[in-house]
Amino acid sequence: WLKPLWPTRASPTACSPPLVAMINARKKILKDKGVAPTDLEEEVAKALFDIEVTPSSDIKADVRDICISGAQELEVKNRSAVIIHFPYRVWKNVGKIHGRLVRELEKKFSKKHVVFVAQRTMLDKNFKAKGIKVRPRTRTLTSVHEAVLEDVVAPSEIFGKRTRICVDGSKLLKVMLDPKDKDKENVEAKLGTFAAVYKKLTNKEAQFTFPTV
Repeated sequence: WLKPLWPTRASPTACSPPLVAMINARKKILKDKGVAPTDLEEEVAKALFDIEVTPSSDIKADVRDICISGAQELEVKNRSAVIIHFPYRVWKNVGKIHGRLVRELEKKFSKKHVVFVAQRTMLDKNFKAKGIKVRPRTRTLTSVHEAVLEDVVAPSEIFGKRTRICVDGSKLLKVMLDPKDKDKENVEAKLGTFAAVYKKLTNKEAQFTFPTV
């Protein structure tokens, strides 16, 4: 018999372990058809898959039902932040293990802050042209930005907020976080990261603090 001049396709059982892991990790990424994931998104997906298959992990069952829709890196002063976007349909599952999952991912992305945000669809004022009769309040610009604010600081809670009008007419949103969260999960060190991420996602200036006692 003559050998073929082109390489034969390897059988599924012949896949190397790293290749199998990469294929399984890809299942943790939900992208639009034809859109390839970035290197960072693949790195995040692999980190989630590693947690899912770690026998000693107490959140592996919850991670199994979670996938991401995107990820981006943001430079914040002397460190980087990784913003991970989740499809809205899995956001409730993320909320159950939010703090623990952030801790696990920050171990894998050493020296980087990790922030979770749900993927939300915003409808502009021309929504009727798209065949939609009534625009849900949750789809308005204001509502989506309020939700993004809560996502960015989670699992910490917002204690209060007010808008300050500067002399030049610009606005600064001052956000006070719950004092009981001050010593949790290194939250105080992340205040600058929260402001930078919120600015990146909404193009609005915000300052995050804890109320003085």
